Amino acid sequence: MSESTGLRARKKERTRDAIGDAAVSLFLERGFDRVSVNDIAAAAEISKPTLFRYFPTKEDLVLHRFADHQGEAARVVRDRGSGIRPVPALHRHFRAGLDRHDPVTGLSDHPEVVAFHRLVFTTPSLAGRLSRYQLEDEEALADALGEGIQARLLAAQVGAVQRVLARANWQKIADGRTARDVHPEAVADADHAFGQLP
Repeated sequence: MSESTGLRARKKERTRDAIGDAAVSLFLERGFDRVSVNDIAAAAEISKPTLFRYFPTKEDLVLHRFADHQGEAARVVRDRGSGIRPVPALHRHFRAGLDRHDPVTGLSDHPEVVAFHRLVFTTPSLAGRLSRYQLEDEEALADALGEGIQARLLAAQVGAVQRVLARANWQKIADGRTARDVHPEAVADADHAFGQLP
């Protein structure tokens, strides 16, 4: 019973990944607004209703790639060691992402990642949907930090710092620099920005 449930879940995940990959390929090739849901369903060889079972909106076909990072800041705060304050834990986590050239930090020069970020940042409906994801992350972080206005303010500040740093890193990469070249500046910027937080 559990083996068949596991197999079903893996198959569902593979199908979801295949649909998302087909959609992102089409979006990168033609532009978000020039690709219809019917085009994506045809490329993924599924029906339109099946597509919507996996992705409720066209924007979700792109932004599902951010799902791995959904709630990440809140997890870092909840999982930090005893005696470690939230901001240093979040700073260390962001710095580790820079060292790995994690796309979420904006410090990835892989051509597909650069094109993907360009697609997201230059398509108003995607940028708007991404803002909603970020607000949900901010709320989750505030809950992990505690109650009251102090927690909400700190969560908003952390979210702003991470967004500004990631966007600045991506812009340098989009302007033609390598991740390796930008890395020292990105680290210095992160150290400065997180150092301003309480």
